[in-house]
Amino acid sequence: MQAERTVLAVVHNTTAATRLLDILPLFAEDPRVETVFTCPGSSAFTRGTDEFLARAGVTEVLPWAQALRRRSDFAIAASYGGDLHEISAPLMVVPHGMGYNKFLESNGVSGVFGLSSPWLLHQNEPVPSVIVLSHAEQLARLGESCPQAVGAAVVAGDPCFDRMLASRPLRETYRQALGVRPHQRLVVISSTWGASSLYGTDPDLIRRLAAQLDLDEYRLVVALHPNIAGHHSPWQVRMWLADCERAGVLVLPDELLWGPTLVAADLTIGDHGSVSFYSAALGTPLLLAAAPVDAVDPKSPVGRLLEVTPELDHHRALAPQLERALARHVPFRSITDLTTSLPGRSASVLRETIYRWLDIPAPRTQAETRALPVPDVTLPPAHAQLVQVEIGAGEAKVTRFAAEGLREPALVPAGSHLVVDTREPSTRLLDLADVLVHDRPADPERWIESTLRALPGCQVAAARVDDRTWLMGTAGQLLVRLDEVTGPAAAFAAVLLHNHFPRRLTVVTGEERHTATVTVLSPAGPAGLRPRRSAR
Repeated sequence: MQAERTVLAVVHNTTAATRLLDILPLFAEDPRVETVFTCPGSSAFTRGTDEFLARAGVTEVLPWAQALRRRSDFAIAASYGGDLHEISAPLMVVPHGMGYNKFLESNGVSGVFGLSSPWLLHQNEPVPSVIVLSHAEQLARLGESCPQAVGAAVVAGDPCFDRMLASRPLRETYRQALGVRPHQRLVVISSTWGASSLYGTDPDLIRRLAAQLDLDEYRLVVALHPNIAGHHSPWQVRMWLADCERAGVLVLPDELLWGPTLVAADLTIGDHGSVSFYSAALGTPLLLAAAPVDAVDPKSPVGRLLEVTPELDHHRALAPQLERALARHVPFRSITDLTTSLPGRSASVLRETIYRWLDIPAPRTQAETRALPVPDVTLPPAHAQLVQVEIGAGEAKVTRFAAEGLREPALVPAGSHLVVDTREPSTRLLDLADVLVHDRPADPERWIESTLRALPGCQVAAARVDDRTWLMGTAGQLLVRLDEVTGPAAAFAAVLLHNHFPRRLTVVTGEERHTATVTVLSPAGPAGLRPRRSAR
């Protein structure tokens, strides 16, 4: 099939690719238009770009020199840098984040990325034929910093933010896909790239949050800028965050999932990156863990938001700060309204602009804003937990924390029990465990007996029999079966440490009540539970 027009998609890196995937569907389904891809090779963060495109179905990326020789009718990029001036076709450049805010150097000259002469001009002439701006305030700043480029500017709104707005009816869909239970708060930890970012200034913050926040009240999700993995490698970032994942923190595995996660969020902890601003624009409370005011244009929306948003105190208890941010949230609408001048209309304006440059009629169908994808993720369990138990009238109140707090004795909750899953690789934690949990061993009773014999400090061994049945044995030779279990096994097993065996056991975690039917299969020996050692 012979297409009538060819569009060259210029992909600088993974971040730019994600934004291009917001734009390209506006014409990619038109059989009159063919899209070809190339990478200029100018970004310091190109690693992983080809793999990202391949996952999207783009299996051929033309070498830059070949792309320049090939005839194209139009070109689209979502970043600057490299020899864009060598492209012979009319070039449209769209922002790859929330407008243009950061100071970055080009050829040794600093300016606002995407709005200043070092980025926009070649031999004193604008490189792009079309400079897409999301809000009219950017047009004013462009006029101050690079008046030669104003004639190429088009205020076309923000297609990425429009997708978030259009996806809000799917909020509960996203929350459930991310493992958020009723009454849980979803906290997004977002970091842009660079030394002044959240992750650049305090990489241990994620682990401390996991250690200090109640597992049943909070779900933590981490969204890191793709440039971090692009610079250090995905493997290295996974290794740095492996302990956090073992603590139950979900590190988003796909660069396209931060959008639905923001729609689902109750609170964002962030920095001067676009994701943090988008979250605030959605009306979500924001705490700044890094606020480098010198890294952004003070006149920009991000610069203005940094001045007024509450900052996280890294040296104080974290949970109370999150509670205050949730309770005292005041949206900064005068600032966040600068996200887009055309809410909900970006797709139609961009498509109209693109087809005008292609010089063919636009399709008769209306340009559509697509819903964000539903996250398809594997939810990491907290393999090791510190569990507090308070026996009350008719029920047991259980509070659970990730055992990351063991690294700092001050973070260990008073009177807590260490509950460890057999999937935990740390032999130290296995040896210290008060309770060991196994998800469906082949022979539960034999496993319980052998485990309690092999680990002298272990008081309870819990084995899943089927979806709602658990077998639990104690060091004092008590064997108990729990049927119709509706909650976390770690909570029920910790209650058994307190010699609490009512026929109908009710356990409260967070604001949820869980129940199980308890059957004592064999009574304890004369010693009852073995004396607990002081391991921590």
